[in-house]
Amino acid sequence: MRWKLGTAAYKRVPSRDAAMDPDLETPADGGGGGAGAGAGPSWRRSLPHVCVATVTSFLFGYHTGVVNEPLESISADLGFAGNTLAEGLVVSICLGGAFVGCLFSGSVADGIGRRRAFQLSTLPMIVGAALSALTNSLEGMLFGRLLVGAGMGLGPPVASLYITEVSPPSVRGMYGSFVQIATCLGILFSLLVGTPVKDIDRWWRVCFWVSAVPAVLQAIAMEFCVESPQWLYKCGRTNEAEMQFEKLLGPLHVKSAMAELSRSERGDDGESVKFSELFYGRHFNVVFIGTTLFALQQLSGINSVFYFSSTVFRSVGVPSSLANICMGIANLLGSIIAMLLMDKLGRKMLLVGSFFFMAFSMGLQAIGANRHLGSASVYLSVGGILLFVLAFSLGAGPVPGLLLPEIFPNKIRAPKLWLCVCQCIGVSTSSSVCYSCGFWSNLVHRFCTRCSRQRVW
Repeated sequence: MRWKLGTAAYKRVPSRDAAMDPDLETPADGGGGGAGAGAGPSWRRSLPHVCVATVTSFLFGYHTGVVNEPLESISADLGFAGNTLAEGLVVSICLGGAFVGCLFSGSVADGIGRRRAFQLSTLPMIVGAALSALTNSLEGMLFGRLLVGAGMGLGPPVASLYITEVSPPSVRGMYGSFVQIATCLGILFSLLVGTPVKDIDRWWRVCFWVSAVPAVLQAIAMEFCVESPQWLYKCGRTNEAEMQFEKLLGPLHVKSAMAELSRSERGDDGESVKFSELFYGRHFNVVFIGTTLFALQQLSGINSVFYFSSTVFRSVGVPSSLANICMGIANLLGSIIAMLLMDKLGRKMLLVGSFFFMAFSMGLQAIGANRHLGSASVYLSVGGILLFVLAFSLGAGPVPGLLLPEIFPNKIRAPKLWLCVCQCIGVSTSSSVCYSCGFWSNLVHRFCTRCSRQRVW
């Protein structure tokens, strides 16, 4: 059986058929907006909705990097300076909240719809950011970061699903890359916002307040975005699904989109898939692929790079602000290149190339650890980190989140099993790996840094 990629309710047909029936889609020509019989659905109609959805990924990136530069100021103001365990908790507790949030993201998205799920995800991020900005204690900071993490775990998985469902096939790969680009922009913006923290007293509070603004804007903007036509159709709201398709594709393509959606749903009729069936047979293959990709993504150590790059750069005498900006630019540049190549080279080639260059960059860093090389070791270490970030953003970063909704068939995306498969087994595995491995590696890193400063060894 051949898996049907994507969840969108329309597909390409030969141009000969399109000439006979103007409602059928032909390869998009990039112009016109679907106004003529020979044009496919325009990417312009769905672009605003995709951009609003990716705000949640921007917030994910911002909260990932927001404590990078201000961590020392936060620890000094809240009275836990030098406490390695407390500093590690402030950084890593977001991952614990993200683990909890992604456990419920699938059931929430199928229960109340994609738009309301987005709006719900902004609530803990707004409240958590406010608590973090106003707190005067370590406990308040930890609770605020935990709430923010819950929103971080709830929103991005829904964004990947939503973008796949509202994007025309011709630009689905490019739109899927928007998630990674938005994350990169969030990280880069957090580094820029945190730059004055050394010069302005308690600037770290402003850094947390800033994150509440895009969360509020997304909650409001989602009121004007379309709901997923597939979710509406599965709920029996056929007329509303047609209206959403008209907004996304244009009136000429509603008929063919609804016909394909109907065929897709009929093809998935039958008995529900049992949870045990996910671990053998054909379902096991796609579950294993999705889980492994997310696990490898997190095991690469990219989160530790973003969390502690300032500390690493300072330890080798490189200005952390300059190095962090270079790292953000490398991340953004790789994501843009991936966006342009995603639909041309394919997902597999980008993944293979990404992991190959990540391994090469780690080899450079290993060579740079040799202090006998003198100043060359600094260039190899810093250059290796920048190349690692660039390589990650080319494939390992954007591809898993885009590929997962494409390879899972509709049966596994049923309301009762979406939680168990897509989030609990896929994204939740990545979060738990990141939390269990990344959390302790973060603590060990900070402990070793402290010991080296005190010349314990």
